Amino acid sequence: MSSSVPQVSPAAPRAYAYVPVRHILTFVFFSFAIYLAIGLPLATLPAYVHFRMGFSAALAGLVISTQSIATFISRPWAGRISDRTGAKISVLWGMATCTVSGGFLLVAPLLHRWPWLSFSMIIVSRLALGVGESLGSTGASLWGIASAGPTQTARVISYNGVSTFGALALGAPLGVVIEQHFGLASIGLLTILIGAVSFVLALRKPPIAVVHGEHLPFKHVLVRVIPHGMGLALGGLGYSVLATFVTLYYASRHWSGAALCLTAFGFAFIIARLSFIHTIERYGGFPVSIVCLSVESLGVLLLWRSPAEWVAFSGAALAGFGYSLVFPALGVEAVRRVPMHNRGTALSVYTVFSDVSFFLVGPVAGAVIGVWGYASAFLFALISVLSALGIVIVLQRVQREQRAGRT
Repeated sequence: MSSSVPQVSPAAPRAYAYVPVRHILTFVFFSFAIYLAIGLPLATLPAYVHFRMGFSAALAGLVISTQSIATFISRPWAGRISDRTGAKISVLWGMATCTVSGGFLLVAPLLHRWPWLSFSMIIVSRLALGVGESLGSTGASLWGIASAGPTQTARVISYNGVSTFGALALGAPLGVVIEQHFGLASIGLLTILIGAVSFVLALRKPPIAVVHGEHLPFKHVLVRVIPHGMGLALGGLGYSVLATFVTLYYASRHWSGAALCLTAFGFAFIIARLSFIHTIERYGGFPVSIVCLSVESLGVLLLWRSPAEWVAFSGAALAGFGYSLVFPALGVEAVRRVPMHNRGTALSVYTVFSDVSFFLVGPVAGAVIGVWGYASAFLFALISVLSALGIVIVLQRVQREQRAGRT
């Protein structure tokens, strides 16, 4: 991966001035658009592939994970594009790729007589959407940071996260309603519309000048960030399992309203992110991460052992509330491990680990479900979140020992 250093505008004094929320929102809107396109098929595709097309639960999970595999692989490429040609170009390419993804999803149900061909179109659509996510979300974040200034990084990341999960919370139930009334092709058509409109809006925004410089080798940044990234990846498995398998989990229990679980997760995430983002600056990234992962693990536990729909709904909300600050809290500690002029690279490397959760959850949790049933996926997620909690506790202890050694 190349260095993903945020671009800075020649107007340097603005970097240290207060930036209105509405200015930040004009950039994180593109993340909202890409994740709305991601959320629309999120609660419908697993059931569509498994029940209507007759494929296994593992393949149904693979359909969702394929997108994250593409995001994971293309994230370095997105960073290079942002560095060398500007974040605006990355966003434009991301929106264009999102539009292409909608085209393949539009075609897939038209080939229902040839299941494997239809399945292949869905996979290609997911791959394209994964690349679009990488380009669009990376570019939007860096574009916003570059425009607002480096001192506003935490605010940009926070609002970007709110836009991400807000879009997923809106997209999942909306996709279910649209698919039930108009079919899967209608989701593809709406995705095309979202991508095309966002492309035009990005095209009209002014670019930010690109600044090049010398940076640490990628492998050095990776070594410093990887422990925090592992904590993020394992902590994110609670959401990954929920997003990928909650529809099938609900169907196995003969429950309804699976998409509302994703909505509960998303809204709880947003409320916690907006209400408690300042606790990271006040108490530090590790203490906040420990509290958040503990709350998330309780939510995943309720999902695993839920005897009724309302318990699962409550567990999803609790998991979302807990997971909300894990990314920024661990991210703050991760970027502190490198010099200031390498922190853009560190943030990009760190972000890759959030893709790992979806990269792994489809095949691994799908295999677990195949042996022990749908509820076991949440036990797998619980073990993962608790492992993340253990990693953070160790990292905090190491930090304290290092500080004590310096004094």
